[in-house]
Amino acid sequence: MFYATVEQRIVKELLWIEWAKSLQAISQTGLHFSEDMYNRDRYEQIAKIAAEMIAHNTNLSEIQVLELNASEFGYATPKIDVRGVVFKSSKILLVREVEDHGRWTLPGGWADVNETPSQATVREVFEESGFETQVVKLLAVYDREKQGHTPPFPYHVYKLFFLCKIIGGCAQAHGETSEKIRSCFSEAGESKTVNCISASTLAPHVEASIIQNR
Repeated sequence: MFYATVEQRIVKELLWIEWAKSLQAISQTGLHFSEDMYNRDRYEQIAKIAAEMIAHNTNLSEIQVLELNASEFGYATPKIDVRGVVFKSSKILLVREVEDHGRWTLPGGWADVNETPSQATVREVFEESGFETQVVKLLAVYDREKQGHTPPFPYHVYKLFFLCKIIGGCAQAHGETSEKIRSCFSEAGESKTVNCISASTLAPHVEASIIQNR
């Protein structure tokens, strides 16, 4: 008799979100290009099936999912999340996100329309930490779903990591972040470093970024 491992069961349980996102993307792209009323009706039905799948496995209602997807248009492509990797000597800037169960993470968020990825990164770092930065270079592009993030999103996300340097500002509180590692920078007045933080409190992408770029 075959017994699935815990990892295999988790992967199997998460397959539904991949199927739902694929169906939603097919529907969105089909509705964008199709002018035939019958085909459009079929694509709308596909969108409804995808919404039902997501609603059945999350705390969102089918109507909420459909409204969320209604704001998307055109050929379905991944959304962009940007992160600023800010080092000073052997220390790194991290923030603690309220929406991510208080785990430590690199400052960042969604890129806005009419922003370049670099501009979005500079804005997000400032909004979440209070530090003014300048982007140096792109370090990595990760697929969010391949990094162990939870909960799963109803859309595909690429995460862009940019190396940044501080050019001004100071650590400040922000509504989305409950606390800063002010200790990552000597002038902030504490002595805690990245090595003092439990790995269980780090967001999935943080450890890889620290290891690759220290």
